[in-house]
Amino acid sequence: MDTEPDVELGAFSDPGARATPWASARALLDEAEIFWISTVRPDGRPHVTPLLAARALGALCFVTGGQERKALNLDSNSHCVLTTGTGTLNGVDLVVEGVASAVGERAERERAMADFARKYGAHLTDPEGTWYGMDEAVAKGDIRLYRIEPTRGFAFAKLPVFSQTRYTWQGR
Repeated sequence: MDTEPDVELGAFSDPGARATPWASARALLDEAEIFWISTVRPDGRPHVTPLLAARALGALCFVTGGQERKALNLDSNSHCVLTTGTGTLNGVDLVVEGVASAVGERAERERAMADFARKYGAHLTDPEGTWYGMDEAVAKGDIRLYRIEPTRGFAFAKLPVFSQTRYTWQGR
């Protein structure tokens, strides 16, 4: 996610619409609190669930238990989609397609969780926080940390001007 993608305005955009610059989309990803991940079950059925995600390790990262459905799905098919947005007719919705891989090195997991703590603050760092202690569980490997290598993404800008921007990372 730290590398610059190719940016193209989609054909379904309003006349006069402009592509959403990657820097703007990346800033929206950094601000988003809730994401939705779509994975594929071993029998081919889709699975979608909300989660926390943060830009870390040069990509988008998320955490989950090793026995949760999304982790089991990723064990057999590492392709996934993360979405986030406003949920309204205004603003921008974002889609990032990619390949997820579990982060194995403790130092990388610790570095990524520092980025999560900066993003989610007291939710992770305060003893009264909803996910307090998650950073240590991830660092120890009790909770999996996944890194999504992006292949393509989309920004869907809405009212007053609709636009569809496509992001493509070379070689992916």
